[in-house]
Amino acid sequence: MSDKIIAIDAMGGDNAPIETVKGAVLASKTVKYGLALVGRENVINEELKKYSYDADKIFVVNADDVIENCEMPTEAIKNKKNSSMVIGLNMVKDGQAVAFVSAGNTGALLTGATIIVGRIKGVKRPALGTMLPSEKNRVLMLDSGANVDAKAEYLVQYAQMGSVYFENVLGKDNPTVGLINIGTEREKGNAMVKEAYSLLEKANGINFVGNVEARDITLGDVDIVVCDAFVGNVILKVMEGLSKTVLRILKKALMSNLRSKIGALFAFPAFKKIQREFFEYDDIGGAPFLGLKGLVVKAHGSSDAGAVAGAIKQCEKFIDGDIVNKIAERL
Repeated sequence: MSDKIIAIDAMGGDNAPIETVKGAVLASKTVKYGLALVGRENVINEELKKYSYDADKIFVVNADDVIENCEMPTEAIKNKKNSSMVIGLNMVKDGQAVAFVSAGNTGALLTGATIIVGRIKGVKRPALGTMLPSEKNRVLMLDSGANVDAKAEYLVQYAQMGSVYFENVLGKDNPTVGLINIGTEREKGNAMVKEAYSLLEKANGINFVGNVEARDITLGDVDIVVCDAFVGNVILKVMEGLSKTVLRILKKALMSNLRSKIGALFAFPAFKKIQREFFEYDDIGGAPFLGLKGLVVKAHGSSDAGAVAGAIKQCEKFIDGDIVNKIAERL
C-alpha cells in the first residue's frame, strides 16, 4: 500500500454507506494512494463484500458515531469525538492521512476542519471552492459555503488561494479573477464589495479583471470568481435547481408526441454530451476547503458513487500539486 492515505467518511451523506463504499472501490482502480473508509466497521465490511477490490489499497477505520445533518456543528464536533468525521479529520491532523473526503454535515465539517486540522499561517478564513459549469470551461467560485459574513480582505485571499489551485490542479497559468457584483461598473455594489475591488486590483499574485455579474459565470469568460459565502451559496443552489428543472422540462417536451420522440432519438448523443458537461460532476466530485494545513474536501450530500470517486481522484491532483505548501508560499 502507498504510504499516503486518503480518508473517506463512509457514513456521511444521503446515500452513505452504500454509494460511499462503492465510490471508494471505483476510485481504488485508478488512484495510486491507499483509501481508508472511516465509519462503522461491520456496516462497511458488509458493503465491501459486494465488490472485488485490491485489499492492499482499501482498509477500514472504525468509528462508532455519525454526525447527522440536523446537528449543530460546534456541539457535534465537541461531543462526538468517535464520529467518522472527527476521526477522519484527526487522521489528517496527525499525518495518518493526506486528505479527508466527506459528504456529511457541511457546517460540522468546516468547524471540525478549522479546529482540528487548522488554518495555514496567515490565512484569515478558509474558503469552500466549487467548480461551476460554463460554456467554455469550468469556473472556480470561492466562497460557496464557508463564511457568510466576509470581509473585503478575505476575498483577496480567496482570489490568491483560488489562483494557486487553478494553476496547479487545473493546469492554467495566470487564471483570471472576477469579483461577483450586481453590475460590472467599478462603483457598483455594497461597501464590502467596493472595498474588495480596491484591494483586489492592488493585490499581488492574481490576474484581477474587475466585476462580473452572476449571469457571466456560465459564459466562462473568467476562470475564478470571488464573493462571500451567502452570495456564493445562493448562486450554487440556483444553478443546481435550474439544471434539474431544465432537464425535466426538456425530457417532458421530448416525450410529448411521436414527432418529438423521433427527433429525440437522433439528438440523443448531443443531449448526453450536454448533460455530462453541464449537469454531472463526477469528474469534479467535491469542493476543497482552501486555506487549511491539510486537504479536506466536501462532497455533495447527495453524491453517488461516481461523485465520491471523483472527489477522491481530485484529492490525488491536489496532493500531487502540493497545493497546501504553495498556498502558504503565495500568502
